[in-house]
Amino acid sequence: MTDEQRAFDGINVLDFSQGVAGPHATMLLAQHGANVMKVEPLAGDWGRALGAIYNDHCAHSIAFNRGKRSLAMDMKNPDALAVARRIAEKADVIVEAFRPGVMAKFGLSYDQVKAINPNVIYLSVTGFGQSGPNSNRPVTDAVIQAYSGLMTVNRDKDGIPQRLNMIPIDVTTGLYAFQALSTALMRKFRYGTGCYIDNNLMQSAAAFQAAKVMEFHLEKGQSQPLYVPVGTMPTTDGFINITAMREAHYQTLCDVMGKPEWKDDPRFRTGDLRLKNEAELMPMIREVFSTRSTQDWAEALTTAGVMNAPVQTYRELMDHPHTRAVEAIAYVEHASTGTVPMPHIPGLPRIEGADAMTHAPSIGEHSDQILGEWGYSEDDIAGMRTGGAIG
Repeated sequence: MTDEQRAFDGINVLDFSQGVAGPHATMLLAQHGANVMKVEPLAGDWGRALGAIYNDHCAHSIAFNRGKRSLAMDMKNPDALAVARRIAEKADVIVEAFRPGVMAKFGLSYDQVKAINPNVIYLSVTGFGQSGPNSNRPVTDAVIQAYSGLMTVNRDKDGIPQRLNMIPIDVTTGLYAFQALSTALMRKFRYGTGCYIDNNLMQSAAAFQAAKVMEFHLEKGQSQPLYVPVGTMPTTDGFINITAMREAHYQTLCDVMGKPEWKDDPRFRTGDLRLKNEAELMPMIREVFSTRSTQDWAEALTTAGVMNAPVQTYRELMDHPHTRAVEAIAYVEHASTGTVPMPHIPGLPRIEGADAMTHAPSIGEHSDQILGEWGYSEDDIAGMRTGGAIG
């Protein structure tokens, strides 16, 4: 990373969030210069154990906690609560991801913090929001994928709705949270006002799918493809995605497939007809594609100007000549894992090697440092450690 000034230099963020959604948002704040103090339990954020574990990290905790410092505390300990309240009194931003009402038990709800820090920006991450019949339900990304309708647009060959085998709603919720915090900080800089932000997975999933929700309503639940043909085609050795969005694309695709007669077939000769007769056309196209290799098709389609992409593994993505040519992914040494691929984030300085912005902290790695910055002496810190308040 470069040493240029960053948008949020000097901004103090008290981050109580765990998992992915909240940590993603605060990681982005940290990358833009904010001083993000990650408050986590003595045993660590549960997001450190998503999948394979490397020391006290997993891939997700590295990806979504870079650039932060960790303060490990037992929030049930009075000394730890006193620390949290001292920092909360001066923090610019507070992010939490507990169920509704939990922060109030700590004396750290928005209203309680606002009484001592009137201009605080306070964001809560939950599954379903602060009110409503589902507000206290625990959720995962998969639960919201099902609830939000996302699974219905990802069916297998038998028509069974499937989850995307990653955490798109958590990641998207973090992006929405970051944009909400960024604009709230702009208002604070300009007008001196703070605010409360209810950021939840359900609302983020709905916003993410806004066009599909509208489409479903307008088309009485019978949503059609945006255009035909588009889709994933089996080849002799894998799969390739093709997109023939415009009339010229379809015409050229027919030529590449060796089926020029399909251009004037009365069932398929216009975009509307192809939409109407998708169930007939797509199996015919798939049968043709099953006769040649992925590379053969990719070269022929690209030469003809038809949009396409072989379906790649992550290894193929990382090793692809284009990915390497534009240096889309940096390779960075991390203490817990060794070298890890770290995709560049649009709008941020390029990663030039391991530094504070690529480092994801170990549990409580910065507890003493943070406490010292907030006025606690070495004896105070030793006492809190002995008493189990910090780790």
